Amino acid sequence: MTEAEDRKPRSDEARGYDPEITSEFAIPTGLALARGAAAEPETTSEFTVPAGLEVAQSAAETEGSAFNTPATYSAREAPSAFTPASGVPMVSLTKNVPWQDRMRTMLRMPVADRPAPEQAQKADDSGPAVPRVLDLTLRIGELLLAGGEGAEDVEAAMFAVCRSYGLDRCEPTVTFTLLSISYQPSLVDDPVTASRTVRRRVTDYTRLASVFQLVDDLSDPETHISLEDAYRRLAEIRRNRHPYPTWVLTLASGLLAGGASVLVGGDLVVFVAAALGAMLGDRLAWLCAGRGLPEFYQFTVAAMPPAAMGVALTLAHVDVKASAVITGGLFALLPGRALVAGVQDGLTGFYITAAARLLEVMYLFVGIVIGVLVMLYVGVQLGAHLNPDAALGSSKQPLWQIGASMLLSLTFAVLLQQERSTVLAVTLNGGVAWSVYGAMHVTGEISPVASTAVAAGLVGLFGQLLSRYRFASALPYTTAAIGPLLPGSATYFGLLAIAQNDVDSGLVSLSKAAALAMAIAIGVNLGSEISRLFLRLPGGESAAGRRAAKRTRGF
Repeated sequence: MTEAEDRKPRSDEARGYDPEITSEFAIPTGLALARGAAAEPETTSEFTVPAGLEVAQSAAETEGSAFNTPATYSAREAPSAFTPASGVPMVSLTKNVPWQDRMRTMLRMPVADRPAPEQAQKADDSGPAVPRVLDLTLRIGELLLAGGEGAEDVEAAMFAVCRSYGLDRCEPTVTFTLLSISYQPSLVDDPVTASRTVRRRVTDYTRLASVFQLVDDLSDPETHISLEDAYRRLAEIRRNRHPYPTWVLTLASGLLAGGASVLVGGDLVVFVAAALGAMLGDRLAWLCAGRGLPEFYQFTVAAMPPAAMGVALTLAHVDVKASAVITGGLFALLPGRALVAGVQDGLTGFYITAAARLLEVMYLFVGIVIGVLVMLYVGVQLGAHLNPDAALGSSKQPLWQIGASMLLSLTFAVLLQQERSTVLAVTLNGGVAWSVYGAMHVTGEISPVASTAVAAGLVGLFGQLLSRYRFASALPYTTAAIGPLLPGSATYFGLLAIAQNDVDSGLVSLSKAAALAMAIAIGVNLGSEISRLFLRLPGGESAAGRRAAKRTRGF
């Protein structure tokens, strides 16, 4: 090939272009390009220096990347580095405190500041079996959530189980019906995620205490429990029978209603009538449960016999307080456990779970309302003279009322299937709560809402102290103790006023009942938090700037 032929323009095929390419990025036919244009395309990014703008070479090299030091940077005026000269303070997790406090401190700490576990309990060359550890964690969390434990405590338990087997980069998530946990071995590895759905809820605080003991043993660095042993213990916990038979639960519901009727001023006849009505309602609820009816209808059916008993005594012209009979029957049905758990979840930042729990409380309460309203409406149509303005409660016999409050707490603990070793403590706690309420409201003439809040706060405080002493859950020490404070009389009078077409008075009484219920729930949670203010928390000195869960700031 001659030099002249070399200077001739080559065809598209000779230049390597495909004539069938129709993309808008293809070079049109007849467009002459410079020899180096195809090899050195011009960058058209907005981050390049525009043509005609002269920039100093040093400035261009310095500010060419967002990761380079800016031109105005001065080492002498620079802020403190990410790691101070004194080093990052190490978080010391005290080992002589319950695992709930240690794990709660970890969860409320930024992820980058969480210390790694000192040692994994399963120490072999292959490391922990991650899928099995996550499955064990989810099964433990399922039992805790089904037993009524708060969402934050469930997350703390799941976090403790994972860390006990060396899985430090894990994030548990708890909602009302779904548990999930994610573990990422390192920054470059794919995360492993597992989830489990909670479909059945059973109130058994004995089982709850056993699960807490299992988590406590797993969190103990001096106790080495293999995965097989943990699974075996968990299977035994699930197979364990309830500590009290069915007839004991039925008798306890009757004694609870009788004690509540005496608490609001009833006598021996009222005690017997309220007990019979509550036991009949309990048996009907068990029958509905055996037939597979939802819990809403179970509460509706269980609320009818106590109300019918009070209406029957009024129609028979028996000189007793029929309102005390109906009020006593309501005490055995009010969902105080779910209410406290729902408000606690809301106060700790678990708003989805809190909303679901409070919605459950609303449905159960509506079921109770329907059952009582049906019986009251029938009684009004039959000519029963029920007085919505009657005053319940008697201050002439405070010792009888304290004894009735203790009986109410005792029977409530039996209904919750608590351990026999905790029944005495919760009974005394209930008596103290009613004594404080009576001293403030009856003697001191303080608002019932404020008196209820203070009494519930003492219940939460004592329950948290007892749980820390036993390294167990605080629910068995608080839930039954708030039984005497439940707003049974306000609920009854509100329903009675509505049944007699006095809707305004009925709504006022129901609003008072809602205020008392919220005062109980907030007081219990506040008492628990106050106990943590005066007790040493693990990592409190190093994490002084983050003592509480700052999930939202309100703006």
